[in-house]
Amino acid sequence: MAVYEGARPRSILLPRRPRVAEGPALERRRIRGAFRAGRRTNRLGLVLGAIVVAFMLAFFSLAQQVRVSATGLDIGRLELERQRLDDTAADVRSDLDRLGREPAIRKQGIDAGLDQLSDPLILPAR
Repeated sequence: MAVYEGARPRSILLPRRPRVAEGPALERRRIRGAFRAGRRTNRLGLVLGAIVVAFMLAFFSLAQQVRVSATGLDIGRLELERQRLDDTAADVRSDLDRLGREPAIRKQGIDAGLDQLSDPLILPAR
């Protein structure tokens, strides 16, 4: 077997390309220097970085929404508790107003066994 300089091994999988007739040569495309030197820009790292940033922003947004929801829930609970306390205070005020009037006091005294006072006793001075 003869070995020629610049010969390449033949690929088994790909069929052989037919040779084009020698004609006017087309200009070759210029290859960038970074590509020729094997220093291609790695876009995979940039894409992965963008995905990580997007997930971080999404989680931050979700955390803020959960915090706002929890705060809204606390505010609603506190408003209900305040309304209950206001209702209780109004009931106590109503009871005090009702019980503080003269007929209520007289009735409580009679129920306790107290009677109206007799004429006052006047004691002579010594």
